[in-house]
Amino acid sequence: MDLLNTLVDKGLRRELPTREEALAVLATSDDDLLEVVAAAGKVRRQWFGRRVKLNYLVNLKSGLCPEDCSYCSQRLGSKAEILKYTWLKPDEASKAAAAGVAGGAKRVCLVASGRGPTDRDVDRVSETIEAIKEQNEGVEVCACLGLLSDGQADRLRSAGADAYNHNLNTSEETYGDITTTHTYADRVETVHQAQAAGLSACSGLIAGMGESDADLVDVVFSLRELDPDSVPVNFLIPFEGTPLAKEWNLTPQRCLRILAMVRFVCPDVEVRLAGGREVHLRSMQPLALNLVNSIFLGDYLTSEGQAGQTDLDMIADAGFEVEGAGTTTLPAHRAESGGGCGSHDGGCAPCTEAPGEAAPGSPEVPAARTDLVAVRRRGAGTDLAPNA
Repeated sequence: MDLLNTLVDKGLRRELPTREEALAVLATSDDDLLEVVAAAGKVRRQWFGRRVKLNYLVNLKSGLCPEDCSYCSQRLGSKAEILKYTWLKPDEASKAAAAGVAGGAKRVCLVASGRGPTDRDVDRVSETIEAIKEQNEGVEVCACLGLLSDGQADRLRSAGADAYNHNLNTSEETYGDITTTHTYADRVETVHQAQAAGLSACSGLIAGMGESDADLVDVVFSLRELDPDSVPVNFLIPFEGTPLAKEWNLTPQRCLRILAMVRFVCPDVEVRLAGGREVHLRSMQPLALNLVNSIFLGDYLTSEGQAGQTDLDMIADAGFEVEGAGTTTLPAHRAESGGGCGSHDGGCAPCTEAPGEAAPGSPEVPAARTDLVAVRRRGAGTDLAPNA
């Protein structure tokens, strides 16, 4: 297919595709899906080989958020029956982080619900970062605390944070339909603050909220311009009790096309498969490893993921390898230009629980799989062992 040959050539040169080419990837048929995955896989292997970086989420403060993000189970007015608790103590957070590191995670993502941290909150998180780094040599720490105020990114960097995550989530044009309590510009400004402080920036998107192909391309092109080191791709988990509970728009094939498009637009960036992969990719998850070079291990913020050992088995069975602590994630040209350790939460997304128009010729979107949405009841904020 001429389109795919062109996109591979551009990806190997780090050249930006045209919007029309990106849209064409999303419009490919299921008959062409394996060709699309194979083509994007060439670009992935050029810059990241067969390594898969593991990341582990620790939800420092769960629920009761004053923001109204429609996709989020922790939002203002959410009726989702999630865990709710205030700040974990540094030793509690460090213990939770250690479970992820023991399971193979190279990066720990510290996430807290809320509009943004107070200065006291930054002090709390700084103590937690120090505790984690003291007990887990060489671990990367990413903070994901919402909108930052002046000077807070510098303080997190001084405390030992390696990265900061703040997702754009959707296109600027449709952002106001998803959230009204802050703006798209607020999110962009927080990413800029993180970059200015020398933190490795992570910013990504949520697919499956009812957006068009054009919206998906818009947000990914905006991310390319923003130039984060890491782009987490979340797929909406339609929690009962949230405004988007009925948005079941994704098929495994649609998810793979989205991931391929992101890889072609962001060829040398850490692309992380984040929230919702188990719900929407299901048995097709191993194919996605040909497109992404980073995943979360175990559970998410308020939802459960598959067993950590299952993740490790999947990586090995698909012919990939877990990225070691001594390996630099990003390609040399990005790492040397100040990309830091190169990831996010490398992608943590406040509310990684994580809308999608079917491509021409695609099968009908299947019925809602609410049986796959499992609220997290273990790990941080509980007395039960974490999943790692």
